Amino acid sequence: MRQVETFAAILQRAQARKGGPAALNALVSQPLAGAKLAAIPDKVLLAELSKKVFQSGFVWRVVRQKWPGFCEVFFDFEIEKILLLSDEMLEKKAQDPRIIRNLSKVFTIRDNALMIYNLQREHGSFARFIADWPSTDIIGLWAYLKKHGARLGGNTGPYALRAMGKDTFLLTQDVEAYLKAYGVFDGGINSKRSQQQIQQQFNQWQTESGLSLQEISQIISYSVGENSVGMQQ
Repeated sequence: MRQVETFAAILQRAQARKGGPAALNALVSQPLAGAKLAAIPDKVLLAELSKKVFQSGFVWRVVRQKWPGFCEVFFDFEIEKILLLSDEMLEKKAQDPRIIRNLSKVFTIRDNALMIYNLQREHGSFARFIADWPSTDIIGLWAYLKKHGARLGGNTGPYALRAMGKDTFLLTQDVEAYLKAYGVFDGGINSKRSQQQIQQQFNQWQTESGLSLQEISQIISYSVGENSVGMQQ
């Protein structure tokens, strides 16, 4: 088992693989500032959650192509309107050819709207709740979405957070392979202990580098593996 590298070493290798500092910087994206994230309408965040649920285990391109239809069928993801939908109404919408006709996933739209509604009552908005959650415990937010939301476990919740603009690392194949090779975690990738170990390591790299978790995650991915330039990590 190799000793975990400093982030400076990871960064140097990523720069060499991608054509230098400027070329790497052009590939790496940053999360939104907290104030900007908190200002996003909650219906937009429900749409992001829903999109990632439908993309899970499916062809992302097809979901993107059909997304205008989803917005038409589900009232632009207005929380209050979604919550008024009965089971029978959802079943009817699940047959609409404008969307991907998956009944169980259609039901998650209302389930996640209810989660958002409950958080609105407590925090003012779902966006504020997400923005205020500390990135030093981003795995805690993953766990919250998995427990209180619908079909937001695994990588679905983290990918949705990234799409929202929340600072999070992603456990892609390249990132997971790197962390495993260097012994950052010693169990299953989805176990609470392993994710705590991974969070601690990312926190350490963040202290070293001053970068966001998102930047660190992407740079690690670009430093190893057979990833393609421009691929979301």
